[in-house]
Amino acid sequence: MSYFALAALELVLLGLLSGVVGTLIVLRRRSFFAVALSHATFPGGVIFALAGWSLLVGQALFAALLVLLMTGLSRVPGQGRQVASGIVLSFGFALGALLAGLNPGLGVPVEALLVGSPLSVTTGDVAATAAVLLLSLVASGLAGRRILLHTFDPAGYAAMGFRAWPVELLVTAMIAAGVVVAMPAVGAILGVAVLIAPAAAARLIAPRIEWIPPLAAVLGVLAGLLGLWASRAWDVAAGGSVGLAMTAMFVLVLLVGALGPDSRRKKARMGA
Repeated sequence: MSYFALAALELVLLGLLSGVVGTLIVLRRRSFFAVALSHATFPGGVIFALAGWSLLVGQALFAALLVLLMTGLSRVPGQGRQVASGIVLSFGFALGALLAGLNPGLGVPVEALLVGSPLSVTTGDVAATAAVLLLSLVASGLAGRRILLHTFDPAGYAAMGFRAWPVELLVTAMIAAGVVVAMPAVGAILGVAVLIAPAAAARLIAPRIEWIPPLAAVLGVLAGLLGLWASRAWDVAAGGSVGLAMTAMFVLVLLVGALGPDSRRKKARMGA
């Protein structure tokens, strides 16, 4: 398989993953957590690059460590999840920058860790993304109803006698896995773009909540392939091109929703 076909396959899988993991991030308002996690795993990639080991494994292990750290910090009285995420983001990104600065002969360019490139993904990266997608679909199929109930009615969820921590642990693991496997294609900075933007756009146009995952998957695949095509047509960086395509797709959906007939009817009812 050519490097371009491999890149296209990776972006298709990430687009499909946005329908599962991205929907969880958007509906549960975990965008900042996902951004913090993607930035803070930067030192894991640097350390494993220095050791000559798999960057993906290093980022995955560091992600698990940071999730535990965020969980502990969020339980400190007077703090919350957003504060913990901000602290961990700053710590992780600063540590990664420090390690990269102390080792100018790093085997992998720092830019590759920060913004990635779909054209440099390996068959191992694609296999990891496929595995995370499959496991996320299975987890959603088995626990989807409980996740939705806890998302929209946590008080009712607790009143029914269910414990919150299994759902929190499952959702956190799915988000962390999705963020990590997106990094080889779009890096630590743009990693969440391929997950959040399609789901956020789908939420704007979905007539019902169950429509969000399939719409997010379709939008994610289309925007990813469009960004990849644009990078080849105009000879620009593939990671940045995909990130811009995701942003442009969200803005387009936002404008269409704002100017559509449903929006005009809402404005007319408000004026009446």
